[in-house]
Formats: sequence, C-alpha cells, structure tokens
Amino acid sequence: MSVSMRLSRGGSKKRPYYKIVVSNSRAPRDGKYLEQVGTYNPLLAKDDENRVRIVEDRVRYWLGVGAQPTDRVARMLDKAGIKERAATNNPQKAEPGKKAKERAEEKAEKLREAEEAAAAAAAAPAEEAPAEAAAEEQAEA
Repeated sequence: MSVSMRLSRGGSKKRPYYKIVVSNSRAPRDGKYLEQVGTYNPLLAKDDENRVRIVEDRVRYWLGVGAQPTDRVARMLDKAGIKERAATNNPQKAEPGKKAKERAEEKAEKLREAEEAAAAAAAAPAEEAPAEAAAEEQAEA
C-alpha cells in the first residue's frame, strides 16, 4: 500500500479549510484517511501561527515509514523545518506555449506584409510623380 501525506478539503463554499492527512494514495481526496497530522487554513494571514499547524512527531513517524508528501505539503514541511525540499528549476516557465508562439508568428507575418504593402504604396506615387512631371513638361512644350 502506497501512503501519501496530502491535503483533504473541508469547510464551506468559498471558505476552504484543509486537514493534512496521511492516507492510502488510491483513496479519494476527502475520503477515509489513516491519520490527521495537521491543519491548514488559507484564509488566515501568512504570518499567523494558526495558518499551518503540524503534529511534528507524527509527521516524522510517517515520513520514516515511507509516506510521500504532495508538493504543497512538502512546501509546508520545508517551511516548518521538518523535511528539506529540493528547489525546482523550470527554465521554460516564462516561455509561451505552442499556440501562443504560432499566433505571434502569424501576427508578425501580417505586420510584415502590411509594412511591405505600405512601402510599395509609398514608392509607387514617388515613381509616378516624375512621370507626371515629364508628361506635363511635354504638354507645355
């Protein structure tokens, strides 16, 4: 049986309250759990001591027998100084997705075409002007 340490949601609509529980990884999120090892109230201020409450000795026990914390719980444990969490690095975080890149390329192509059309339109009257001037000179002569 694979054991995980995760959040179980409680509270009412738009007023979440979470229990930090140890449960079978295949059990439903809010279903049966083996033990409750803490609580998390996201509505409290970040510096409030009651925002995250953890029973440290039970958490250490479950980590010792192989319980795997979820990413969010691992962050809480790292902040509490119970378990060190390796920092993640995502170099592609700020890079847009495929569809966004395609849209940007299409937009850039349309802008280039519009600029070329504008340049051609600006060049065409400039070419016609000397021809018109020459035609006027011939008409006067």
